[in-house]
Amino acid sequence: MAMHGWKPLPSGPSSCAPSPGAACAACSSKAWISSRCPSARLKRPCPSTTKTSVAPTTTNPRNRSCSMMPQHTLNQLHQLRLDGMARALEEQWTLPASHSLSFDERLGLLLDRELAWRDNQRLVRLRKKAKLKYANACLEDFDRRSGRALDERLIATLASGDWIRQQHNLLLTGPTGAGKTWLACALGNQACRQGYSTLYLRTPRLLEQLRIAHGDGSFGRTLQQLAKVDVLVLDDWALAPLEEGARHDLLEVIDDRAGSRSTILTSQLPIEHWHGWINDPTLADAILDRLVHNAYRLTMKGESLRRKKAEEQAAS
Repeated sequence: MAMHGWKPLPSGPSSCAPSPGAACAACSSKAWISSRCPSARLKRPCPSTTKTSVAPTTTNPRNRSCSMMPQHTLNQLHQLRLDGMARALEEQWTLPASHSLSFDERLGLLLDRELAWRDNQRLVRLRKKAKLKYANACLEDFDRRSGRALDERLIATLASGDWIRQQHNLLLTGPTGAGKTWLACALGNQACRQGYSTLYLRTPRLLEQLRIAHGDGSFGRTLQQLAKVDVLVLDDWALAPLEEGARHDLLEVIDDRAGSRSTILTSQLPIEHWHGWINDPTLADAILDRLVHNAYRLTMKGESLRRKKAEEQAAS
């Protein structure tokens, strides 16, 4: 049956658009199968229902992965406990000048920072465990004013740490305020710098701890801990009379360390009077034989630094 009023459209591409909901002619291959428009009533293109918008700017996936790679690498370094290397990598990433370095150069810098960071962290731990009375004492700040009668060559030998490697002891004697404790702490800090474990204790407090350890059953463990310390600083040696049990405890501590670790003693009492202070000939011989015969001796003189500091503060 013929359709009235139908006229063929002129040849050529159709100007009509597909009805809403149909696929776009530009995107559908089926629309190009027929060269004629299915409806003659459409004389102008139908408005497209598809909204035109500017394509969003996207980041190159490769660039995005590169920008994420440092953070992922940092997390891995922290998981491996390479914190020094992680910090150095962050610095390298933010400094354009480092990008011109070769791989070997950058890797070398990262390793150097990791080693330096580990050395610094170990020093922090050693100083914390040392519990030095003067935590900031260092040999560079030592008062070498005239009248102190110090052997500079001996000070240099002690600063080198050779006496620790040779398991020698150090006996510091002199009047109160002469700087014995400060020098002992400075040498303790120097030992920490050189990688040696250090522990500061006042002798009366050590004897009290050992007495308590007898009661709670930790005496053996306490002796083991003291025996492992590379440099044991015993301040105020021979300050108060010894009890019977304390003499035996001192012998145990000194005997465990003899020939394997170094001990620093500070005392107001001259060394020749230590035998009488122990007040037991047998125990005194045993203790002093292990302490004195392989020890460096340093007698400090001069006015009290505490009194001088107080006078300077009062004058100012």
